[in-house]
Parts: sequence; structure tokens; C-alpha cells
Amino acid sequence: MWMDGGDEQMQEPASCEERIFVSVRLRPLSEKEIARHDISDWECINDNTIIYRNSLSVSERSMYPTAYTFDRVFSSDCANQQVYEAGAKEVALSVVSGINSSVFAYGQTSSGKTYTMTGITEYAMTDIYDYIQRHKEREFILKFSAMEIYNESVRDLLSADSTPLRLLDDPERGTVVEKLTEETLRDWNHFKELLSVCEAQRQIGETSLNETSSRSHQILRVTIESSTREFLGNGKPSTLAATVNFVDLAGSERASQTLSAGARLKEGCHINRSLLTLGTVIRKLSKGRNGHIPFRDSKLTRILQSSLGGNARTAIICTLSPARTHVEQSRNTLLFASCAKEVTTNAQVNVVVSDKALVKRLQRNWLD
Repeated sequence: MWMDGGDEQMQEPASCEERIFVSVRLRPLSEKEIARHDISDWECINDNTIIYRNSLSVSERSMYPTAYTFDRVFSSDCANQQVYEAGAKEVALSVVSGINSSVFAYGQTSSGKTYTMTGITEYAMTDIYDYIQRHKEREFILKFSAMEIYNESVRDLLSADSTPLRLLDDPERGTVVEKLTEETLRDWNHFKELLSVCEAQRQIGETSLNETSSRSHQILRVTIESSTREFLGNGKPSTLAATVNFVDLAGSERASQTLSAGARLKEGCHINRSLLTLGTVIRKLSKGRNGHIPFRDSKLTRILQSSLGGNARTAIICTLSPARTHVEQSRNTLLFASCAKEVTTNAQVNVVVSDKALVKRLQRNWLD
């Protein structure tokens, strides 16, 4: 439970334990890959299975799987809307029902994460506003915040001040980002304006694989509070509050492939280190919650702890390049995805009870 502006948030005992929904998206060969006559080695053979088509030797076939199965796989001709509808929509829209949710894009640099997450974020927000229009019986308040984790520093993407923000441990809410700007959304156009601010502020840079490579992990966060317009008078709580995270992770990379040096090399080291911690957390969670889970070893896993096996529904979309030159990176991505689909979360509906309603309930229980 937590106090905020005179309200106390309580969680209903009913909860839903389920596994993380894991999808894999295979992009087409890029212009650079085509120019160097690279070969596509991966193929989606149906809606759930992706296969490796180039097992050159018996030893290689014995070392690595040739087929991988997930909740959904998307071939290179799938549009963003199809990826959203089948891979993220149900999880993302849980937020309007008072259930926390998160959607991640994970994969090597230049594999299409930012393109995928941009589409998913806009489609989800369109559906959220459509839901609000169709439910006039409830009053909705939407709040937006955005942050990036760059070189293990947390920065506010809605503020011109680039001073790193501190992470605080709240006994009820978990990890909180101190002094993070939170804007109350007026409408869809206001949301688009704030997205433009985030895009302008985010750290990007050129590597040999990508002219506009994301050099930070970006977390866009929308909190939705909704309540009945008239109190029902039956003593039941009528206000819900939940948050959806849209997470565009920076890509794993090899300095030998990105030809990074100086600042780019330093950025890549921080990115790889935090992704390694994320992979370790996912691997340990996939085997159960016994033993130490190193959430605190990186800012990323610390902030997103509740999304990784906690009180949230989670979808992860892993993006792949089909090129033979990236086969090892692609296998690492598929290993991560295979572990992630074994992780369970335990989402609960978050109900807000006002002080007035809480007192009435306590009085009634006392009289009973």
C-alpha cells in the first residue's frame, strides 16, 4: 500500500500468474547487408516457429537448436500494426483495467527495436484513447513520464536538465526515480508533442551498423487513473490506477562489428554490461525464484524489477537480423527469448481507496 495525495492504494487479493508473452520479429536484410552480399539464414515457417537454415556441419547442428518456438514469430513482411495486434496489444491494454503492464523490445543493435517500439507505443496509445471515448461512465486521468539510462545514469527525457536522477527505495512502491517529471496528458496531440521532446533528447549516435543507433535504454511510462463519475454508494472502491511501460532497450553490440572507439566504445560497454545483467536476471527467474536475483546490479533491472516477475503483465519482442554475419548475436537473442518465456509474473488489479471510503469501510466492519 502507498500514500499519495490523501489516497491509499490497496491491491486486491485476486491475481493472475502467467508467463511473459515472448515474440520474435525477423527484419528484412538491410541495404548494407544486401550491398555486401550477405545471406539470410533465418526463416519463420509459421506463426510460432523460426528456423536456422544453414547448419554447415554435424558439430554445429549438435551444438545449437535449428528451430525455436515462441508465443508468436513475425516474418520480415509483417507490418508494425500486425506485430502490435498479435504481440503486445492484450498486455499493453491491461493498464485500462488497473493492471500494470510492460512491453520490451530486445535485440542487437540495428535489428529494428526502436522502429518496432515506436509503432507499438503509438498504436497502444491510440487504443487507450479509443477505450476512454467508449467508456464515458468513467473519468480518466493520464500521466506521462520518460527517462533514459545512459552510461548507467538515469536522465529525465522531459527536462532540459541532464543532471542524473537518483533511484530511491520505497517500502511500498519499490524503486522510485527521484524528481522525474510527470506531465498530465491533455489529449493525443499533447502526447505526440511530448514524444517529440523525448526523441530530441535521447542519446543517439552513428556506428558502422546504424547511422542513428540508440545509445541508451528508453522507458516511456503512462499512468492511468480511472474512477466512476458517481460514487456507487455500496462501499466498494471505484478507482483504479496502473502504469504501462514502453521499453526500447539499447542494442547489444560488438566493437569489432560496430567499429566503435572513444565515446561510442564506452557507451557500448555500459550497454552490454546492463544487458548482461538483464540476461542474468531473466535466466535466474526462468529457473524459479530460489537464490539471489541480482536486480540491483544495474539501473535497468532495478527500475523494471516489478515488470520482471512482479506485479505486472509483460510482453517482450525480440528483434533479429537474418544476416549470416550476425548469426551469433541472433542466437544470443533467441537464447534470451527462450529463457524469458519461462518467467512468470503475478499481476494484480490496483484499486485506489479514498480516505473517506476507507473510513466508511472500517466503520462498517467494526459495527459488523
